[in-house]
Amino acid sequence: MHRDVGQASFAEALIQGGGNRRLERIDGLIDWGGLSGVLGDVYASATGRPSYPPLALLKVLLLQGWYGLSDPAMEEALGDRLSFRRFVGLGLEERVPDHSTISRFRSLLAERGLAQLLFEQVAAQLDARGLVLKTGTLIDATVIEAAASEPLKQKGGGRSEADPDAAWIKHGPRARFGYKMHVAVDQGSGLIRRAIITPANVQEVDHGHDLVIGDERTVYADKGYVGPRLRTRLAALGIKDRVQHRRWKNQPPLTSRQTLRNILIGRIRGRVEGVFGALKRSYGLARMRFMGLVRNTAATLLTLIAWNMARAADRTA
Repeated sequence: MHRDVGQASFAEALIQGGGNRRLERIDGLIDWGGLSGVLGDVYASATGRPSYPPLALLKVLLLQGWYGLSDPAMEEALGDRLSFRRFVGLGLEERVPDHSTISRFRSLLAERGLAQLLFEQVAAQLDARGLVLKTGTLIDATVIEAAASEPLKQKGGGRSEADPDAAWIKHGPRARFGYKMHVAVDQGSGLIRRAIITPANVQEVDHGHDLVIGDERTVYADKGYVGPRLRTRLAALGIKDRVQHRRWKNQPPLTSRQTLRNILIGRIRGRVEGVFGALKRSYGLARMRFMGLVRNTAATLLTLIAWNMARAADRTA
């Protein structure tokens, strides 16, 4: 069974202030009942000490995304920040979930594949509210460092015993070890409509076609996405192809017209870098926090849910 939360005490009723306008806007923007339906009875305990409601724990994970808090720091913040308690639904007299409870809940979401369903539910809600512009989709990928220490570089790249899912990739002037986040960002709103997490050595062209939503008018991408699968999908859906041209080995150089086209596409496509920068600076995605593709996928999707909620709330302010 779940413990009852959210019943305000007499002491809390006497407290004035403690509000957080952004959290209040997010709270009013989202249909939490829809998310509760996705969560179902996860973490419900038939016997023993009652567990916290799944929705309350989900809100805790979202707060971690917005404020960059570790599990122990989140436990501490819930203990003394009234706005956090109100958002989660915890009264002043109620015990807060400890860091191990938060960690176990995140692991359950990963094991059951619920983070993906939650991401899709939030994306659908924001779309239904008319916040997704659909004029274009910006497709791109970024490397996220692994939490595990870098293994020794060797032939074939080298694998980590602690995190065998992470991989090496030559990125610019140096090699990097970790994962790759492939995203489809809505042009204009900055909302992330689709995301795929892979080992870092998976090439962009392998997932470009999977990132096309189907209802956008145009798709913008760099030359790393040049390939038949993306080209065929765009043509079949009648979506404008704004993928930069690529010069192939032993082929003539790009024409001046192709070069200009690439520059113009780059000015639009490059806006996705601002999204990546904000996610890495403010949302903790400069480095993965966990081991393994399954856990890191769930944690990253939860962070992207937090990004989309905050972005939508700011646009409706």
